[in-house]
Amino acid sequence: MREYSLLIFDWDGTLVDSIGRIVEAMRVAAVGSGLPERSDAAIKGIIGLGLPEAIQTLYPEVGEGEPLDRFRLDYGNHYLSLEVQPSPLFPGVAEAMAEFRGAGYQLAVATGKNRRGLDRVLAGQGWTDFFDITRAADESASKPDPRMLHEILEHCRVDARDALMVGDSPFDLEMARRAGMDSVAVGYGAQSLEILREYAPALEVNHFNELRAWLAGRSVKPVLEVGN
Repeated sequence: MREYSLLIFDWDGTLVDSIGRIVEAMRVAAVGSGLPERSDAAIKGIIGLGLPEAIQTLYPEVGEGEPLDRFRLDYGNHYLSLEVQPSPLFPGVAEAMAEFRGAGYQLAVATGKNRRGLDRVLAGQGWTDFFDITRAADESASKPDPRMLHEILEHCRVDARDALMVGDSPFDLEMARRAGMDSVAVGYGAQSLEILREYAPALEVNHFNELRAWLAGRSVKPVLEVGN
């Protein structure tokens, strides 16, 4: 049975129920830029990418410079207006994360958010100092480029074989595959398990407690000191 020492989580749609707000903010920003609205499915299909990459995937005509900056500003302003109350954690997340920490796992976040947005939502959950390391797309590379995972592995001194990536999008699972890392597909976020199954995750879950139960039967693999 594979043991892990490091658990890495996506944020939106994996730990936090924020997908509906992302969809709404994308729609509002599109209207503000005079662009056609996209379907829920189309918008959910870009969740996980960094914001510039997400916008340009939905709207290739936006290009660079002022049009992209305006779209990003409109998106950010509307999203913030929806976040007067922070997006809630999914059921079971708070308890499971405390359990993972108590068991001795190193914990990390790899997200398509920018650093400012990630710091804001971490503070909103009381998690400013909870994770061993967090990485955001604007300080690294957008998923599915595995750079974020490589940076996390280096910081935590963990081999990819001893880490587990948990996410709700194909970008999460493909990023893990490129890094040589096992993944867990969650089916309650942006994409269905039917879609995520194509990326051969080690586990599929419809509730966060299923991940908690799966890991409960495993020992935490110790991290060897450099030189051992």
